[in-house]
Amino acid sequence: MKLAQLAPDGSRLEGGIFDDRRRLNRAYLLSLQDDALLQNFFLEAGIGDQAWHLQSSRDAARGLERHWGWETPGALLRGHFLGHWLSAAAREVAVTGDSLLRARIGSVLDGLERCQLENGGGWIWAVPPAFLRRLADGRPVWAPQYAMHKTLMGLVDVHSDLGDERALRLARNATTPILEWARGFDDDAFQTILEVETGGMIEVWADLFALTGDSIYLELLERYYHRSLFDGLLAGRDMLTNMHANTTIPEVLGAARAYEVTGEDRWRRIVEAYWDQAVTSRGTFCTGGQTSGEIWTPPFEFASRRGEKTQEHCSVYNMIRLADTLMRWTGDLSYADYIEQNLYNGILAQQNPRTGMVAYFLPLEGGGRKNWGTPTEDFWCCHGTLVQAHTRHSGLIFYLGEDGVLTVAQHISARARVAATNGDADVRVKVLDDAGYVGPDSNAGGAGDAHRPSAVRIRIEITSNEGAALSVRIRVPEWSAAEPMLSGDDRVEHVEGALIINHPGVRTSVDIAFPFALRAVPIPDEPATVAFAEGPVVLAGLVDREVSLDGDASSAASLLAPDNERQWTEWLRGYRTVGQSTAIRFRPVHEIVDEPYSLYFPIKSRNK
Repeated sequence: MKLAQLAPDGSRLEGGIFDDRRRLNRAYLLSLQDDALLQNFFLEAGIGDQAWHLQSSRDAARGLERHWGWETPGALLRGHFLGHWLSAAAREVAVTGDSLLRARIGSVLDGLERCQLENGGGWIWAVPPAFLRRLADGRPVWAPQYAMHKTLMGLVDVHSDLGDERALRLARNATTPILEWARGFDDDAFQTILEVETGGMIEVWADLFALTGDSIYLELLERYYHRSLFDGLLAGRDMLTNMHANTTIPEVLGAARAYEVTGEDRWRRIVEAYWDQAVTSRGTFCTGGQTSGEIWTPPFEFASRRGEKTQEHCSVYNMIRLADTLMRWTGDLSYADYIEQNLYNGILAQQNPRTGMVAYFLPLEGGGRKNWGTPTEDFWCCHGTLVQAHTRHSGLIFYLGEDGVLTVAQHISARARVAATNGDADVRVKVLDDAGYVGPDSNAGGAGDAHRPSAVRIRIEITSNEGAALSVRIRVPEWSAAEPMLSGDDRVEHVEGALIINHPGVRTSVDIAFPFALRAVPIPDEPATVAFAEGPVVLAGLVDREVSLDGDASSAASLLAPDNERQWTEWLRGYRTVGQSTAIRFRPVHEIVDEPYSLYFPIKSRNK
């Protein structure tokens, strides 16, 4: 059963932790000045009157209104972040109608248009054409096509999400110098060039073909077919162990988009083979991430790969996109389980809940600390995927099937408007304990649970005109410890991995509780070393080194107990060790900011 995402304005978050993080992200997008975003584009185009004439700010004395780190003038990936900013701002505007960001996008396009004209009508990038010559000559240069792709991606996303024709024109004009350059090599020579990171070039060519129907984009799709990777995947060889992860994930996302726009089966087979090698036949850390030092770990061998540079944010974001693609193609909700795990323990865990900044990696070494980026001094690749990720949460919740059934894939507070039989229907998902909040009356005697609930509880509300029927499929999470508990309307069917609510019209309301149990998650190649998880959330122990626990590795409940569970009108999600010489407190890893922590704990059996 194929699924389709709703249009960006077809769904919207309604409070809760994901909306909180989205708002932090919006504030960051707005905080960055147009001239600073464009500084390297102006410099490359020789526009000196604007490159450094930035508005004063409270940080002006230190130069922090300008952009540094990977965006420092002269840095090899300069200009990469602007494309991410455009993609993120466009999606935020498309979902929420944000007029301030819409105006900012127009201003940035003004700057890019001026740069393209100054460069002769084609070249638009912040890196020089000389970088492509170095790449072709085999001389050292850091991934110019990666940086160039980001600008094209941003322009295409502005057109796709907002219908902006100027953005599409700028992208099409920028295609000309790349096409002329690529045509200058025979196939073998260009395959050598493709061994250096190209980012999502294949994806943007597929997008532009879908938008324009121009055959030059089919030519570029074939030109960018990366034989050594794709043919190896199709042949079933292990192409990933110790391979840089985020070089290949965008290429495979491009293959996925190429399949969608051409229908050629080889592209789909590449994607399916990649997922098998990356996830099914490799496994993951407890968080859902798979990389260490930006490379793929060996299959099911993670014990020796826990360090300060595990789980690169870019890889987490792009693998979520790949899982979303496969779920849309197949309707298989196991991909939604993967997405949920990575949303909580990757996307949320690697965004600072106070500042909105990103952690490039999520350390899995004992006593690790998150290293947060800054607003203008770093601009790692993960800054870019950060700002995109937090504009796309609402798009991961609702999917419409070919049969007209609406799927609720994530249990996140949100609202959607969809076409139903004989009219439209309004569908709301309300997480009843979102962020621990349980309501103003919950302190009264019989008004709620005596202790912290051991279930994720949601309410599904469907309203429509009389006779406007709709079926809604709700994912039952793979971590559920028992059958879902239902209350309210009784028009619910149980099917494999899901519940179906049959709404006949007018109003339907169903409360669903998905029970969970605290569980231990072992490392596959070191089963006596475990992490602890509650529902989709991994718990972090507040320690400054690796610490062993005494007990039974298979019984999480004998090792941890709820701790400091309640204040005012909210449930807190902490735990503490029991039966140990020293108590250790645990909190969800996405709540950790600056504290040292460990996720994995060796368990020593008391019988030994």
